[in-house]
Amino acid sequence: MSGPTGDTHGEPTPVTVRLDADQFKVAAANPRQMERTVAATFLLGLAGFVGFGAAYWVNASNAWLGVSLGAGFVGLGFGMVAWGKYLMPRGPFSESRHSMVPTKAEKARIISDFSSRGKVVVERRGFLVKILGAAGAVFGVVAMFPLIRSLGPLPKHFSEATHWHKDSYLVNVNGERVHKDDLEYGGVLTVFPEGDVGGALSQTTLVRQLPPKGEVNIVTAPGRETWSPLGYMAFSRVCTHAGCPVALYQELTHQLLCPCHQSLFDIGPGAAAQPVFGPAPRPLPQLPLYIDAQGYLRAQAPFDQPVGPSFWWRRD
Repeated sequence: MSGPTGDTHGEPTPVTVRLDADQFKVAAANPRQMERTVAATFLLGLAGFVGFGAAYWVNASNAWLGVSLGAGFVGLGFGMVAWGKYLMPRGPFSESRHSMVPTKAEKARIISDFSSRGKVVVERRGFLVKILGAAGAVFGVVAMFPLIRSLGPLPKHFSEATHWHKDSYLVNVNGERVHKDDLEYGGVLTVFPEGDVGGALSQTTLVRQLPPKGEVNIVTAPGRETWSPLGYMAFSRVCTHAGCPVALYQELTHQLLCPCHQSLFDIGPGAAAQPVFGPAPRPLPQLPLYIDAQGYLRAQAPFDQPVGPSFWWRRD
């Protein structure tokens, strides 16, 4: 490295500064040992971030998340501090100048000298730079996990099929099959298909409504003449607005109410569970029922349409 010296009447005389000069010495008594220590802490940080990513991905306990992330930051932070304190040249980096206004040649030499100092530090310890870069890259990827893992799977077409199928038995929350004599007129019950008790998409509201005078079934829409035997009607419990449970039944008005956003669905004769109030955009899907020879309620077929809120690809 060189710096300008000389009098004020002539050109500066370049002076070579050796790389082993005092100003380039580091604070570490044993630089090689300190390099190994810094490398070890960087590897600890890298391992910590990898461990945090793996623990986050498999939804491990908070203890594992905290320990792995803490180890990553401690390793990375300690290594960077130790590198800066013990392995960087101490200086002072100063030189005498004959003038406060440098020439173009002097500017070029200053820039060259300054960049050479950085090369000395980086080139001698390129392995540390690689480990530091790897740890930083892994942390950058892990930091994206909340946008990848925590949002859960894409909805895709998950709501277009439930566990209801032809001949499914209706069962209550205890898994017991529902008999035709279980509900009185005006009664309501939450039911599921046998084998999927508690299923979020399969949850269904079963209502027994008194049929019109002289009728056995309740016809909610043309083509549904056999769907409601002895006044039993089944509608999806998943609101078509935001997916909340449609949990309340108003017997006098024959309406189902979603308590979340006050959507109201008319399930009276000919009403087809159309929304009559609130933000719900479409009717509740109806499950066609029949009563078998033993008197148990069963499904004729799956729901007549996808359950739950509408998505952009659906035209219902």
